[in-house]
Amino acid sequence: MLPVSMNANRLSGEKSPYLLQHADNPVDWLPWGEAAFKLAKDEDKPIFLSIGYSTCHWCHVMAHESFEDQEVATLLNHAFVCVKVDREERPDIDAIYMAVCQMMTGGGGWPLTIIMTPDKKPFFAATYIPKEGLFGSAGLLELIPQIQDMWKYKRPEVLHMADGIAAALGRRPEPGREKAPGNEQVRAAFEQLVESYDEKHGGFGSAPKFPMPHNILFLLRHWKRTGEKRALALAESTLAAMRRGGLWDHVGFGFHRYSTDDEWLVPHFEKMLYDQAMLAMAYIEAYQATKKEEYRTTAVEILEYVLRDLRLPGGGFCSAEDADSEGEEGKFYVWTAGELKAILGDIDYDLLAEVFNVSKDGNFYDAAGARKTARNILHLRKPLRELASRVGLSPDALEERVGKLRKKLLDARGQRTLPHRDDKVLADWNGLMIAALAKAARALGEGSYAEAARKAADFVLKEMVRSDRLLHRFRGGDAAVAGNLDDYSFFTWGLLELYEATFDSELLQRALGLNKQMLTHFWDAGAGGLYFTPDDGEKLLMRLKEGYDGALPSGNSVALHNLLRLARMTGSAELEKKAASILKAFGLDLDRNPAGHVHLLSALEFATSPTAEVVIAGKKDAPDTVAMTERLQAGYHPDMVVLYRNVEDEKDPVKELAPFTAGMALLDGRAAAHVCTDRSCQAPTSSPGKMLELLAAATASKE
Repeated sequence: MLPVSMNANRLSGEKSPYLLQHADNPVDWLPWGEAAFKLAKDEDKPIFLSIGYSTCHWCHVMAHESFEDQEVATLLNHAFVCVKVDREERPDIDAIYMAVCQMMTGGGGWPLTIIMTPDKKPFFAATYIPKEGLFGSAGLLELIPQIQDMWKYKRPEVLHMADGIAAALGRRPEPGREKAPGNEQVRAAFEQLVESYDEKHGGFGSAPKFPMPHNILFLLRHWKRTGEKRALALAESTLAAMRRGGLWDHVGFGFHRYSTDDEWLVPHFEKMLYDQAMLAMAYIEAYQATKKEEYRTTAVEILEYVLRDLRLPGGGFCSAEDADSEGEEGKFYVWTAGELKAILGDIDYDLLAEVFNVSKDGNFYDAAGARKTARNILHLRKPLRELASRVGLSPDALEERVGKLRKKLLDARGQRTLPHRDDKVLADWNGLMIAALAKAARALGEGSYAEAARKAADFVLKEMVRSDRLLHRFRGGDAAVAGNLDDYSFFTWGLLELYEATFDSELLQRALGLNKQMLTHFWDAGAGGLYFTPDDGEKLLMRLKEGYDGALPSGNSVALHNLLRLARMTGSAELEKKAASILKAFGLDLDRNPAGHVHLLSALEFATSPTAEVVIAGKKDAPDTVAMTERLQAGYHPDMVVLYRNVEDEKDPVKELAPFTAGMALLDGRAAAHVCTDRSCQAPTSSPGKMLELLAAATASKE
């Protein structure tokens, strides 16, 4: 529990770590709610809405400069009713006002600053605002009196502006295409990724450079379907570059949030659960596709970090770790040459310096390009094994030696002040981590990952489900906030991956149940697709409906994948129709910006390309059943779904959930694989090799 001051404001009773960080500010913050809006109306004041999250570096900067400053607080308290929102706890609120900021300013980010009327209509938007103005831009000390005067003397103009912004935001999007999109949009997305690819450093676009693992997943699937070698090359070079750079924590493992430069060298140091989950999946699938050991190693190390540092005793996973410690960004992660020598000694220091580009001058630059300190961010310019001859060691010997040095540094770093950990559990991000662990369990044959995924799933199902409806956030024994589309779609994704790792039919039943709730409460009956908020949720300015992929795949794109998988698993034509409606709903968006919707397009490829349903009929835990499933799961097969029929259980729920499996049985007393495509099945086989041949034939591209 975060400490609360005796001078606490009205945030002191909240659960959010971010709100509690501001509970002793001199700003009289209120949490989002009717009490704040009523107070604003009663006092005839606009609302100063500040949105951020507990591990956000620039949120900390603005807090220290302004929200902890009595002069600024006095102005804010006099002019506004001040409201704090944790964007991770209330992504519905954040999404709306971030859309406002992007519409008004052309950009966005956190901290997000919105000034709005008491009825929630915005008329000013910005991100970080300094205390005092710089280079012609107003700071809070200048801005607050200006807005106060506008509210007092130019109220009609302000209200007219706010009405116009709210109307523009609430305008319904154009209807989708009559015809469903096709492979031309997939090809266009691939060509856009090729065009934006950084040939020198890997990744897409320029600084700041985000990992965007859904781009990697799309490229791997596109390569698998078409044989396009360029797609695989872009995916592999990006994965390798991210792993070598400072974006990767070479001491404690895990990825930082994004790189501030083109080279993946200087990261924004916070670590997000969702990044670990999505990147683990990208590296796992790359390993399955190529069998290159470095991708397997990276996936294993990501999961080692998550299970060590982000797992809670109940099995759920924390949201994030902070970029800052002791008031300084990156301090926990960077090293001076002197610190490293003191820990390692001269000989080992020399090896480390050669391998990880360490120098006495340091390499830690700030965003403006000026050297910040003489500290070093450990990074490789070449893969570790390629450096072996340079240091006079064999590749295996170098890896072993560096591993020992890393452990020494990890022990030493453990004595430092740890970054703040945001320990709230979010249903959507936990769903992603469950999916990643389940994929790893299947691909790597590691049962402990499936156990960890199951504990996390059980935690969410026990603590964050009420009357068959998901809640978004759990912390300190309290589950709250109505689940949003990402909660339902991401958590269902996790359950589906975990079902294919364990073949526990309860997980498939739960996935179908949550998918039904999602369609009941989020579906747009008029235009198709899914809203971000439920039909019985809090009434906000509008109900957003998005297919665009940001740092994460959109809820609609993940829901589309789930619908297609569940349709193939159960034989449901109705779920297929819903999937087609999502594609049509976002058809015009796919035409305009294909590369911004790659996860939707990955689902489109699954929907329109040859796919297979593989049913393993066998005795539970029998050696022949295990051999069949392990052989199947080790390969890269994004174009199939898998079901398990327990032939010893007359009441096996899979017979009811997937009626087409009812007659599937053993073959000559042995476990049998039934490979089906286009609603017809091949003759069963008890040979794992023959099963893979049938699968390859069933999913061969007809292009």
